[in-house]
Amino acid sequence: MITSLSKREAEVMDLIATGRSNGQIAQCLFLSEKTVKNHVNRIYAKLGVDSRVTAIGLWLSLRKDGS
Repeated sequence: MITSLSKREAEVMDLIATGRSNGQIAQCLFLSEKTVKNHVNRIYAKLGVDSRVTAIGLWLSLRKDGS
């Protein structure tokens, strides 16, 4: 499942997991906030979640398991 994310989506998800907002992620990765929102929506769809908290929990458990 973790491998279904693109490299950029994984970067965005790592930043989400550290508590950064979409605006902060956009600044960090030199993207527009709209592009970050698009990445977030694709991440949610790929992970099968509908909230930031659920995405973070799943992402951290996947990272921990090394999946």
